[in-house]
Amino acid sequence: MTPPVAPLVAFFETLTSDSVARMGEFYAAEVWFKDPFNEVQGLGEVQRIFSHMFVALDRPRFVVTTEVQGERQCFLTWDFEFYLRRKGAVLQTIRGSSHLKFNEAGQVVYHRDYWDAAEELYEKLPVLGGLMRWLRKKVNS
Repeated sequence: MTPPVAPLVAFFETLTSDSVARMGEFYAAEVWFKDPFNEVQGLGEVQRIFSHMFVALDRPRFVVTTEVQGERQCFLTWDFEFYLRRKGAVLQTIRGSSHLKFNEAGQVVYHRDYWDAAEELYEKLPVLGGLMRWLRKKVNS
């Protein structure tokens, strides 16, 4: 049986610093999570990562653009929008995807995020961005 994904998508699209505490409604205590910067085990660690997002960034939000469901798993593509915490910051968008696997109770036990940190983040930073664009050009030549 495939768990309904719509409530989980709605949770992420309306995620706030306060609602991170509700992740246990969707995630198992032993969940494994990995993204380009983190690899953790356990609901508390996943909550810590998402809580930190609200400290480090201004107005972060997810917009899910595609849902593909299978037997006890799904694949979501999303846009992650945020502003850096500095004066005159402009809207930033990271495009990525998540592969989620569910246990028999319909809770997430596996959450793997895929996105290109170089293209989606590093190239947009003032000093590092120039270096990353130069490297990309050299590799593609």
